[in-house]
Amino acid sequence: MSEKITPDFFVVIPARLGSTRLPRKPLADIAGKPMVIRVAERAKQSLAHSVVVATDSPEIEAACNEYRIECLLTSPDHPTGTDRLAEVAQLLKLPADALVVNVQGDEPLIPPELINQVAQTLAENTQCAISTVAVPIADHAEIDNPNVVKVVLNRAGEALYFSRAPIPFVRDTQSVHKTEHLRHLGIYAYRADFLQAYSRLEPAPPEQAEALEQLRALWNGYRIAVHIASETPPAGIDTPEDLERVRRLLEVK
Repeated sequence: MSEKITPDFFVVIPARLGSTRLPRKPLADIAGKPMVIRVAERAKQSLAHSVVVATDSPEIEAACNEYRIECLLTSPDHPTGTDRLAEVAQLLKLPADALVVNVQGDEPLIPPELINQVAQTLAENTQCAISTVAVPIADHAEIDNPNVVKVVLNRAGEALYFSRAPIPFVRDTQSVHKTEHLRHLGIYAYRADFLQAYSRLEPAPPEQAEALEQLRALWNGYRIAVHIASETPPAGIDTPEDLERVRRLLEVK
């Protein structure tokens, strides 16, 4: 645990039932509890001021109520999870400078310290509206995989660009200069006033090309601080195979 004083922050977990690869994913049973509850319980192990599930589903709300997890019903019309977070910030009447960490609802093994670290990064980088996390990667198959999002940073540790392409592209493989590739992890911290601004921004051309909504922020001049994690956290759940893997891990504990 870092010796730095972690700032006050809120965790919001967007959760919706619609999923093409794994229907009704947030309610999938993992060792006797719904997935979204597992995620919320991990988030509660962080230093967050509070943990809230944001959903458009009464079924998810009922599951949260059963386990005494705070839950807010939000509009079913939000195009992105970030838009859902903006509504939550309004419903909670968060001040403009409040820090809101978005934890994905399909990561029941997320390390609580990673949640603390992304909040700490945003608190320390006062010029940034967003913070996120990356880890070094060396496997060329990962670097070339379009499902693995890469990020390139400037010297201040802020994101220059996110892409599904292998960036930076190494033109001369014989170069003596070492090139580090970074894999982006999908956890974010936001300032509450940015969330309200984001919900009014039009989708950006690079965002539409890459299908990466964080590019909307960069396109509009917002700065994103990036924390480099020391190790890759356990993968989230996207497929039935992922679900079985996590079930096996939690059932043996």
